[in-house]
Amino acid sequence: MKNPFVHHYPRRATQNRSALRGRQWLLLVIGLAAIATPTLAQNFPDAQKVLANVRLRQSRQQIDLRGQLRQDATIIPFRLVQNGPVVRYLFTNPEETLQVRLGANDSRLDEITRSGAERIAAAKLDEPIRQTAITYEDLALKFLYWPNARVIGADFIRTRNCWKLQLQAPASDSQYASVALWVDKDSGALMRMEGYDSSGKLRKRFEVVSAQKIEDRWYLKQMRVEAIDSQSARVTTRTYLEINR
Repeated sequence: MKNPFVHHYPRRATQNRSALRGRQWLLLVIGLAAIATPTLAQNFPDAQKVLANVRLRQSRQQIDLRGQLRQDATIIPFRLVQNGPVVRYLFTNPEETLQVRLGANDSRLDEITRSGAERIAAAKLDEPIRQTAITYEDLALKFLYWPNARVIGADFIRTRNCWKLQLQAPASDSQYASVALWVDKDSGALMRMEGYDSSGKLRKRFEVVSAQKIEDRWYLKQMRVEAIDSQSARVTTRTYLEINR
């Protein structure tokens, strides 16, 4: 005899509701898994191949342009001459010529004098160039050769679709313990770089502000460089590297 106080549903309806609840739980589990592990759905490239493409792009340019470092009211003009993997920055007042040679396995930064090329000492690499936010190490692009690198995501920098890389310094002779790098997926151009200390605090940020087209090729027009106090996270020095034709 049926209990008059209990509503009895047809057996088929009960099974349908049970199946529906099962499908809802399955969709919920799948959705939570997708939220928890978003990177699994993306096919990231090999980080060393991305860095090799950046180095290749950097070493293929043939340019002779005028530029300046601008910091507050101070203007420091220079001439930028590149012949393939050899890049020269020529400053005046006082005269100083810095040469970056992009090799297959490393880069080399020299000061060019009348007696020849003299390698910049490791102790000088973290010194600022002409009291700006840019150091000699920054100019040498050493981080492009660090072996410990991985692609950790994708991001948009000024409408450009970029890979985001995490690089670990191989030794203690760098002012940075790690570097985050944003590389344009299409062109291989460097769009942003952030340097961190051993505590994981931000020390330096480079970001491309604008580009320009010269003889059917795109070149940097303005880059903002910010030195940051790791304790207060405030910008202490802001320098603009600007390229004029």
